Amino acid sequence: MVALLYNTINTMKKTTLLLILATAFATAEGKIDHLLPKPKITTISEGHFTLNKKVRITAEENTPLLLEFAEICGGTTNSKSAPEIVVEKVASIDGAYDYTLAGYPDEAYSLKIEPRKVTIKATTETGVIRAVQTMMQLSEDYDGTPALECAEIVDWPAFKLRGFMHDVGRSYIPIEEIKREIELLSRFKVNTFHFHLTENQAWRFEVKKYPQLTADSSMSRFPGKYYTQEECRALETFAAERGVTIIPEIDMPGHSAAFKRAMGHSMQSDEGVQELKNILDEVAATFPLAPYIHIGADEESITYPGFLKTMTDKVHSLGKKVIVWNPIRGVRISADAGFDMTQMWSTAGRKVAGIPNIDCRYNYVNHFDIYADVAGIYKSSIYYSQRGNNEIAGTITALWNDRKLPTPQDIIVQNNLYTNVLASCERAWKGGGTQYIEQGGTPLHSHTPEFAEFADWERRFLFHKAHSLKNEQIPYVKQCNVQWSITEAFPNGGDADKILPPETEGCKAIYTLDGKEYGTRVATGAGIYLRHTWGGIVPSHFATPQTGTTAYAWTYIYSPVAQKAGAQIEFQNYGRSERDYAPDAGKWDRRGSRLWLNGNEILPPAWDNSGKSIDNEKDLLNENFTARPITPIELRKGWNKVFIKLPNNPDGGIRLNKWMFTFVVTDCEGKNALDNIIYVPNLP
Repeated sequence: MVALLYNTINTMKKTTLLLILATAFATAEGKIDHLLPKPKITTISEGHFTLNKKVRITAEENTPLLLEFAEICGGTTNSKSAPEIVVEKVASIDGAYDYTLAGYPDEAYSLKIEPRKVTIKATTETGVIRAVQTMMQLSEDYDGTPALECAEIVDWPAFKLRGFMHDVGRSYIPIEEIKREIELLSRFKVNTFHFHLTENQAWRFEVKKYPQLTADSSMSRFPGKYYTQEECRALETFAAERGVTIIPEIDMPGHSAAFKRAMGHSMQSDEGVQELKNILDEVAATFPLAPYIHIGADEESITYPGFLKTMTDKVHSLGKKVIVWNPIRGVRISADAGFDMTQMWSTAGRKVAGIPNIDCRYNYVNHFDIYADVAGIYKSSIYYSQRGNNEIAGTITALWNDRKLPTPQDIIVQNNLYTNVLASCERAWKGGGTQYIEQGGTPLHSHTPEFAEFADWERRFLFHKAHSLKNEQIPYVKQCNVQWSITEAFPNGGDADKILPPETEGCKAIYTLDGKEYGTRVATGAGIYLRHTWGGIVPSHFATPQTGTTAYAWTYIYSPVAQKAGAQIEFQNYGRSERDYAPDAGKWDRRGSRLWLNGNEILPPAWDNSGKSIDNEKDLLNENFTARPITPIELRKGWNKVFIKLPNNPDGGIRLNKWMFTFVVTDCEGKNALDNIIYVPNLP
């Protein structure tokens, strides 16, 4: 085994260097090549449809987003000599796949771009919107010549539901921020916003019949922050114009401490049940376009007789369908019980036969790191399915905030919102995925088709980060060119400081300790899990990681000049839902990790919560690299060695045992990967 690993590393040296050189200096060749998600069928032709003059629109009905797009072109005109955009409603799009999901129409479209004419064909207005969103991506004026490349595109989604969720009950997000996210994400065909409006900490939906629900005294977090019904109606209209469905959630009977504080009694009481019925009246009237109302129903025992039946009957009487979390404590979910769709969460969530299910099981990004988990979720199929069907609706990326963060911007950045949502939703649009994440895990294996697919997604995502998303704080930088050698784990006898062979013998392919050989293996990425957050459930670098051991990782970085740079460094990604201790002063984490650059140790920052238990109501501050200034480093001309010591000696201060590290070199501001360097796991 060790000999095989050694030979593999040797044979990879030249090919790895060539691969990295090719990707490091490659340039984008065309705007069609930047589309995200990637279309199913694309045929590029000669010429451009220029966008600096008025256009004539020929369509049976005006699509607001198409009219907005026309403004990019300079407005509309009735002149027959003007360039034309034609919209044709058709019975079907040849070759497109579709299935029935209530409230979600067919999104297939074809788009033919010629020098003087653009023709959109779709079966529904939603399909027209998707075509316009493709045109908007193609129209961005990157090079000073606003134009659409001539091409013919035929496209449709593999999964009909592709969304994101904000837990605004725990942590308020301003309505304008939500609106901006819908505006930006919808350009990439994200089509659902799950609006989790109520929690133990606060009730954020205005109920005119019960104003006490949104009173300051009823909220334990961000008091006084809530959404008026007028704001919600306007948001729904805005979203619908962009083909985005809003799913409002009123959590019942669990997660309802704010309700009890306001009303003076439990939801599971005669008074509470009647009040919930009245509340649902106002929810349905405020979100008239919403096909579903989510009623939560998880993590609380049902004690009131017929509670869920009463609530589902009420929702149905309002002309809406019911979504519940899955599993529900002590309740068997079925269509016969009145549930129309489930949202699977945790490993216990399982597909319910006969009704649609949303896969949210491993898409709780409050547990995600910035790098490895993005790769894991992108590689993964959606609940073992290559495309959607009557029982697999799609996926939602969920941002939970059990733990308090100081600002809404912290929620966006620390949860890596744009990266995670766009990785997940491209997978849902494209379909496929070679394995479910329970099988494939997070590792990126170079020289495989799934690595090439992820690298292509990364290239396109970073292009949009630099353009349409340039005003957003996105911590993710290029990682597909980052490669490491990682040793097998040496026993350390419970001593995280124990000096082991890699520290005394240098970087080698094989070591011997107490008569046993220990090899090395190559890993790819800026973030590496040696043991994943969910342990053996989600595969990581080590198949069976053991505590009381130490692994070592290293990479060599070639810099053509001596230069100052930054480095994103992290050894414990603090989830936004855990009550954990911050690192002690002078330590990177609570297991003893250390890092050297060219033999000089890089020390951790001064922790704002040093040594303290960060409970749910204490702000998570600079524990994650996304919430602190970039670490400054200096690269010398030529080869630079990064060497990392990784003991797996957790001290019990962290609930979820993440054995991991993050390291990637950036510009001095930390905004982008340094683009003139090369990483190799071993010197050529």
